[in-house]
Amino acid sequence: MSENIIDFADIVDKQVYTEKGSYCGEIKDVELQLEKFAVRAVVVAAEKGSYLAQKVGGAKNVVIPYRMVDSIDDIIVMKDFETSDAKETE
Repeated sequence: MSENIIDFADIVDKQVYTEKGSYCGEIKDVELQLEKFAVRAVVVAAEKGSYLAQKVGGAKNVVIPYRMVDSIDDIIVMKDFETSDAKETE
């Protein structure tokens, strides 16, 4: 699981990758759950052409639940995910 964040500066502007190594963008903000003193989500600026931008339909800020963060070090690794545009099998 992910480690505790001591300071916002510990993660802001860090690059985000999926577990499989696909580049997603950079952390721009965090969403806090103050009553539990916990991070609820991170905001990733999905760069044009990145894996995340392709998943969400363009370059924009994407809110990722903190439970999707796998590790924080020199880079941030998040779990892979599926979007609602996945094809259904009949």
